[in-house]
Amino acid sequence: MAPKKTAKSQILVQPVPEKRGYEFGGPLGAFGIVFGLPILIYSFAFFCNDISGCPAPSLLHPSTLTLDKLKTEIGWPEQGIAALYDTQVTLWVLGYYFLSLFLQIFLPGQEAEGMGLACGGRHKYKFNAFPSAVLILSGLVLGTSLYGADFVVWTFLWDNYLQIITANLLISFAISTFVYVRSFSVPKPGQINPESRELAPGGHTGNALYDFFIGRELNPRVRLPIPFVSDTSRTIDIKVWFELRPGLLGWLILNLSNVARQYRTYGYVTDSIALVAVFQGFYVLDSLYMEPAIMTTMDVIMDGFGFMLAFGDIVWVPFLYSVQSRYLAVFPLELGFKGVSLVLGVTAVGYFTFRGANNQKNRFRTNPNDPRVKHIKYIETASGSKLMISGWWGYARHINYLGDWIMSWGYCLPTGFAGYAIIESLSPATGEIQRRAVQTPELRGWGLIFTYFYLVYFGVLLVHREQRDEEKCKRKYGADWNRYTSLVRSRIIPGVY
Repeated sequence: MAPKKTAKSQILVQPVPEKRGYEFGGPLGAFGIVFGLPILIYSFAFFCNDISGCPAPSLLHPSTLTLDKLKTEIGWPEQGIAALYDTQVTLWVLGYYFLSLFLQIFLPGQEAEGMGLACGGRHKYKFNAFPSAVLILSGLVLGTSLYGADFVVWTFLWDNYLQIITANLLISFAISTFVYVRSFSVPKPGQINPESRELAPGGHTGNALYDFFIGRELNPRVRLPIPFVSDTSRTIDIKVWFELRPGLLGWLILNLSNVARQYRTYGYVTDSIALVAVFQGFYVLDSLYMEPAIMTTMDVIMDGFGFMLAFGDIVWVPFLYSVQSRYLAVFPLELGFKGVSLVLGVTAVGYFTFRGANNQKNRFRTNPNDPRVKHIKYIETASGSKLMISGWWGYARHINYLGDWIMSWGYCLPTGFAGYAIIESLSPATGEIQRRAVQTPELRGWGLIFTYFYLVYFGVLLVHREQRDEEKCKRKYGADWNRYTSLVRSRIIPGVY
């Protein structure tokens, strides 16, 4: 059903929502992800630790493994699961969220319209994630200049790591529940739809668990009752805010906390942890600086906002992606000139591919007359869309995924052939027990399970995302997509896949 117009204004009428089948294994897969991935996040924190080693040594001897011994090695709290939650920690985490929200609303920013919606409208957005991040990071720099590695933020993040995970996990469940319940107020087909609300194509299957997981509403938004600010400033697109605000910047802040931990323990900072912190920090800040580019991503255009994205944004990304720096905070690996050169080269290739491709796509979609993309060849589909067949996108249909994956190598390589044990010894000078991380032959290599998990997971994720994109595009463009794929044959890796 097309939007109806009057002489005075455009009246948006809700069309019949597009409906699709299950993804991610359907309800069973949703159950596994919703309840399994949080356990995995905690497992990384426990089994690769600064108490016994990475991995906990007993894990390599399953025939003699006992529960009591494992609990001792991983530092399982005496209070049990209840110790994973702390109200004061949760309130501090919420304070960080409210600070980010405050800056979103009151800090000046660029305003722009998003992509066209099925109902015919367009959402308006305010972009100021980068200046917000600069302001928060400036405060952290000031605190560090005054108190050094003992700055309270850095010690708080390390000392309360598990409780901070729990706080973010609870927030992800709470916001997922909120948007799921609220999605049932989306106007029905044929009803007036002044706020341009619509259901996500794959989010209204009728299975409550799956829809909660995948997200029912495409772009859930809330308008806060705040006077003296523009309507765009007080209207928060929940999906876009979570994608780029607390979790992404939180990833960078956790890395900095891990650097501070290494310095507090050893009195110096290694080249390996510096590389991880700089590369991942640059990736985060670059993403925030290029905030408007998120408007053309599949997450915003096609995917609903549910537990999958909420958990991914504020739990999975910051706590899984910072595993490398957390590992290096305990085991201070020095790479040397050759090691640093290798990591720099790999990361540079990945970033050049990733950012070059995404910039080209964004410019072509928003302003095809931009001198930087005027030369791009394309085919025009029956729906009027233009599909690029030259430039970066002439090499592969998802060439940006290749760049993203190559960069993931640069994040993992600084951890080396990972694995260590915590050895206790008596200090001859003070008579106190000292604890240090040592790479024993037995544990060497087993740490790869943790420090290189991101690389493997990310590769699988990108292939799965590419397959989802291909399916959606084939359904959208039909015969035109077949024509396009005959011209651009490679999916991600030119000439290989």
